[in-house]
Amino acid sequence: MASSNDYLVYVLDICREVNGLHYKKMMGEYLLYSGPTLFGGIYDNRFLIKVTPSTKALGLREAIPYPGAKPMLVLDSENPREIAEIVELLAKEL
Repeated sequence: MASSNDYLVYVLDICREVNGLHYKKMMGEYLLYSGPTLFGGIYDNRFLIKVTPSTKALGLREAIPYPGAKPMLVLDSENPREIAEIVELLAKEL
């Protein structure tokens, strides 16, 4: 199932404080970047981020973005500042 454009707009809004935020559409889903760093994506209308030591420590729920992929973490915060801080930590580790 492809992610909806409405969900993309929602995620971009809650990520508005992420430095250098941009996205690329890929096979009906969206890859999310902070500057040159791919930090997550939107898969089946779920906001997922990569697993790193700092994101693993947050205790977020794991999800598989698509069959055969490595697990990612579901980021369900709606707090733009918190999301920006998480992405900043994540980007340093990537």
